[in-house]
Amino acid sequence: MKINLDKSKIKTIEIENEIYPEKLRNIYKPPKKIYLLGNEKLLNQKSIAIIGCRDCTKYGMENAYKFGYELAKENFCIISGFARGIDTYSHKGAIKAKGKTIAVLGCGLDVIYPPENIELYKQILINDGAIISEYPLGSKPEKYHFPERNRIISGLSNGVLVIEAKEKSGTMITVDFALEQGREVYAVPGNISSDNSYGTNELIKEGAIPVTGVNDIVGFRDRSFSDKFVIFGDRSR
Repeated sequence: MKINLDKSKIKTIEIENEIYPEKLRNIYKPPKKIYLLGNEKLLNQKSIAIIGCRDCTKYGMENAYKFGYELAKENFCIISGFARGIDTYSHKGAIKAKGKTIAVLGCGLDVIYPPENIELYKQILINDGAIISEYPLGSKPEKYHFPERNRIISGLSNGVLVIEAKEKSGTMITVDFALEQGREVYAVPGNISSDNSYGTNELIKEGAIPVTGVNDIVGFRDRSFSDKFVIFGDRSR
């Protein structure tokens, strides 16, 4: 779904610009420019990315909303990819908490995808959040855009929380980016009989920080991230 935007409200932030987020500038292959609607100050705020399955279970939906809400209450900016499922509910939780959230799109800012999220798009902006993309206006949600944009989701964050992930998925690609970028990786344990929990449970076995409540993230201080996730080093995309 394409919408008409006031182009004067769209900010183009090039990598040389002083407001370009430092966290993103330091990743491998940072976008040369990003297009932004909304609150540019959020780009450099303390943040957590919440990611997971599009076809999430009720368990995943409830936890995405819960952690989006509770982490926003703790003044984390919630970053996600605006997709169906976990992304959508994490954005909604942050908004319910009257917190801040950033949606990273895999299309132009004037293209609503998925189309049913048009009201969420509006609510993010009304609540002083931000919507960003590396793709120019009019860019369609091409399949290859989504793996590319995942490096931005993790790159903008201080840590990544995984809520439901299948064995091979875009979620696990984002985890790979997070590890390359030196981000903390958290995972919510899931039902061992559920395909949607395979990825999260494997991440925990391999060294991700298990999370059963918001304090597992807010209270995280002493673990040395640089020494963890040795097994992940050979994960192929």
